[in-house]
Amino acid sequence: MTGHLPVMLAEVLATLAPRDDATYLDCTFGGGGYAAAFLDAAPHCTLYAMDRDPDAIARGAGLVARHAPRLHLIKGRFGDMLDLLAARGVTALDGVVMDLGVSSFQLDEAGRGFSFRADGPLDMRMEKQGPSAADLVNTLPEAELADILFRLGEERFSRRIAKAIVARRAEQPFATTGDLAALVRSKVPRDPSGIDGATRSFQALRLAVNDELGEVERGLAAAARLLAPGGRLVVVAFHSLEDRIAKRFMAEAAGRGTGASRHDPGALAARRAPGFRLLTPRALRPAEAETAHNPRARSARLRALERLEEAA
Repeated sequence: MTGHLPVMLAEVLATLAPRDDATYLDCTFGGGGYAAAFLDAAPHCTLYAMDRDPDAIARGAGLVARHAPRLHLIKGRFGDMLDLLAARGVTALDGVVMDLGVSSFQLDEAGRGFSFRADGPLDMRMEKQGPSAADLVNTLPEAELADILFRLGEERFSRRIAKAIVARRAEQPFATTGDLAALVRSKVPRDPSGIDGATRSFQALRLAVNDELGEVERGLAAAARLLAPGGRLVVVAFHSLEDRIAKRFMAEAAGRGTGASRHDPGALAARRAPGFRLLTPRALRPAEAETAHNPRARSARLRALERLEEAA
């Protein structure tokens, strides 16, 4: 399957209920699926959409032209949304959606190096700048590499894989996704569930290259600060690490938990209960019809939070 299908679109729209004369933020523009639906659902709303991937911003030019001046595209990380929006005079939002993880466009383009399904350069950089996956694999100490695979990929055989990577790169550096995937598969037993043996290691490297979990924590804290009374935050996560962060953050914001983000420990100190309420005591899951049509939606979890009207 190629192209982009916005996951749990009906549930996102039902939760955020876009209305005219309101201002929204799509944190991960991607293929523009959420953005187009928002603009159609509320013909007089204003939507800001950001993406750190320059290709995504370029793809959005047509949508911007069709919906000018209501749609504003911003190239940048959603963890920096406070500054990016403030520069445009935006200090409050009526709704925020965060569709986490990698986009279908990134997965399907072999040249971006996100997937091992087709051989390509070992890259994985969303912004096309900074250290690549090849840089990490070919330079990190064995212990640090093993830690990344275990912590971010939940890979039980992380030490075995890291040891094999370091031994192999001494003879020839890794340059392609296929090369690395073949080595990883040779070091892990076959998964009875059918999951490719390289999946966890590739996930870990992608998260490390793009600091995705840190970005999620920073983005959640910033979005909560920007929500106007009655404003809602919707997060769609695709694997357990992201979902765990969203679950914990929303519980704490609604006064149901303790602790704080390690990236912004003071973000919720003055905004804990009763500033927010959970809209999803349990995460919403995609309908069977959607997963049958779009298998990539199977692991999706949707969680939502609302700022209470009386919040300061």
